[in-house]
Amino acid sequence: QVQLVESGGGSVQAGGSLRLSCAASGLTFSNYGMGWFRQAPGKEREFVARVNWRGTGSYYADSVKGRFTISRDNAKSTLYLQMNSLKPEDTAVYYCNPVRPDLSPFGSWGQGTQVTVSS
Repeated sequence: QVQLVESGGGSVQAGGSLRLSCAASGLTFSNYGMGWFRQAPGKEREFVARVNWRGTGSYYADSVKGRFTISRDNAKSTLYLQMNSLKPEDTAVYYCNPVRPDLSPFGSWGQGTQVTVSS
């Protein structure tokens, strides 16, 4: 059974930074591209970033490009998201998931981690 546990969220002021982590179990982590998604209040869940299985290639939503960095440690089965220059519009619950080449998620969702950015 695949389990994804996100952590590292919190409350910060605009311009601040946070680093999210996603610990994965129940799957061969290094076999899969992994992605971060987020869901703001009253909005649908949206794609944020994706990293390939080796950690050598990444892709970002335009809204976070240049501010967020996705990375992974296959030895620890852990995915990361470094978020810098945070904006109030980044406020959301953040989730991780294995992703297909078309960026669609295909695993079960974890509980997510809340990120709140105040102006």
